[in-house]
Amino acid sequence: MKINFKILVILFFLFLGGSSTLVHALGSSDVNGDGKVDFSDLVSVIRQFTTSGTQPADVDQNQKVNSLDLTYVFKSFASITPPPSTPTPTGSTGCTYPSQILNLTNWKITLPTGSSGSPTEILQPSLATYTIDPYFKVNSNCTGVQFRAPTNGVTTSGSGYPRSELREMANNGTTLASWSTTSGTHTMIIDQAIMAVPTGKKHVVAGQIHDASDDVIVIRLEYPKLFIDINGNDGNILDSNYTLGKRFTVKFVATGGSISVYYNNSPTPAQTISKSTTGCYFKAGAYTQSNCSTESSNGATCGANNYGEVHIYNVMVTHQ
Repeated sequence: MKINFKILVILFFLFLGGSSTLVHALGSSDVNGDGKVDFSDLVSVIRQFTTSGTQPADVDQNQKVNSLDLTYVFKSFASITPPPSTPTPTGSTGCTYPSQILNLTNWKITLPTGSSGSPTEILQPSLATYTIDPYFKVNSNCTGVQFRAPTNGVTTSGSGYPRSELREMANNGTTLASWSTTSGTHTMIIDQAIMAVPTGKKHVVAGQIHDASDDVIVIRLEYPKLFIDINGNDGNILDSNYTLGKRFTVKFVATGGSISVYYNNSPTPAQTISKSTTGCYFKAGAYTQSNCSTESSNGATCGANNYGEVHIYNVMVTHQ
């Protein structure tokens, strides 16, 4: 028997363009009876070229085995549609809205815009598709969310300072979060960097626990000193010479009537305080600790280009 290897090679490469194992749709083309039509059936036909009689290789049943049988076998597997491939999952959900970077399900944001004493607030579900440049937007390389509060920004009625800051919510953002330090365990982790401080009074708050009446404990930068502030009193220093743009993590854990703050994933708290209080909630973002009056007192001019800014790369809250 003489085998035309050119035909064999051509068919082999044509076969490689499809599936290497395709379920047989036409029984007679399964020459070797293994339940599928593939390259081995082509080889079986070629090996029996020029023979005659009724046999599996005689696919067209014309009492001889030749190139026509080879064609029938090839058509049988070449015409079968391979199973659909599994789509490759995408690695990102987008880079348009802050909610595509951070899980904002149980947050609302207070912005440095609006009217005096009544700043703009965005709640769910609107928050899921909300962004406003430059106060609350995805950062330039799509790795975090930019929070910016200019020194001339609108403030709440209870504060003299502007903010672009998240306030913890509950029930998918429909109600205000409110928990006790004496019941359960309440944790917030923020991965962030403080990017800018005002030019006059260089103070920014970046993360806090608030209770029903006032802030309880916050992360504060009085540039260049980054430290824990306990209701207006200096706590332990986290970084005595903080550099703007330096990324760091803080973790607040409130349980059993105490609050611990951890810095840069240390297993040992940077500070623990005793505090039994209710009506608590977490906050994260940029709370600029200056305004037009304090900037003027420090020889600077307030305005849109004089601001505090924080980038948050991740913020996670759990309650147990």
